[in-house]
Amino acid sequence: MCYSAQIIQSARKLYRELGLRLDLEEAFRLFTRRLEEPGIAISRGFEANFAEPANALERRIQAAIDEHRARAAIRLERELFSQRTRRVDAERALMRKETRKSREDLRIASRKIEVLAEKLADLRRSEPEPRDDRIFPKMYAGVVIHRDGENLLTPMRYFCRPAGKPAAYDVKFPGLYNARRDNLTRFWAEQFGSHHALLVVERFYENVRLHAMQHRALEPGEEERNVVLEFTPDPAQPLSVACLWSHWTDPTEPDLRGFAAITDVPPADVAAAGHDRCIVNLRPEHVAAWLSPQGRGPQELMALLEDRALPVFQHAPLRAA
Repeated sequence: MCYSAQIIQSARKLYRELGLRLDLEEAFRLFTRRLEEPGIAISRGFEANFAEPANALERRIQAAIDEHRARAAIRLERELFSQRTRRVDAERALMRKETRKSREDLRIASRKIEVLAEKLADLRRSEPEPRDDRIFPKMYAGVVIHRDGENLLTPMRYFCRPAGKPAAYDVKFPGLYNARRDNLTRFWAEQFGSHHALLVVERFYENVRLHAMQHRALEPGEEERNVVLEFTPDPAQPLSVACLWSHWTDPTEPDLRGFAAITDVPPADVAAAGHDRCIVNLRPEHVAAWLSPQGRGPQELMALLEDRALPVFQHAPLRAA
């Protein structure tokens, strides 16, 4: 399962390879919706496409981004003030009498102040950072689709709730950010062959059991431990990851567009690292056919996924969990 990836979602960078344009209408709908639902997570790397707006609609999108950040800063500042007050109160209480409650209030408030100050500084920074393009499940990011004869870079949620299914699917099937290749003609039958997308990936991250990575059985009494591995193609190269997407609608809720990366059995080097799935990297000559699946049968589309590009993957632990 590809739970996280470092992606390329700059329209300028992708234009050279895919001749695409930004889907400004969908971006405007998403960024204005976020003003009403601030919990919507949008990749900062996708936001960067509008840092230098070139037309009226891009200026409106950037204004919505600026407004969201201003509102978020106010919320953080209020919480920061609250925690600073809590810390001062705890310090005063400790001067009068040492108690467990006051000591705990001081510890918690101090930690929260540190975290909130970091979030506020990050929100206000103007320089881009590589982590701006790292995505996680249920975060909106830029993916490529083909519509009306052209390629579009459009924002979608990295978690694909199939059209026509209840919203409870998000809980019932927590792995909807990936679509198994051996399930494309069953669970994903409505999307496979009709709603295809492309995610351009620089590197990806997987959760791997430590003992599997070390090629050994668990010791008696040993508990499973998890390691996050970062997989990077060597030499460095963008991966053209095959995806499915869906446009979910309900008369009582806002429309939802989401995508899932297709996974299959892993190449030997990924399997040797202890992981049993891997995203499917299309060959460059197959990208156009994948993005235009209409009129192509399941056998032809499966052949595109089978004839994949297999770079050498280097891996290293990112952190222990």
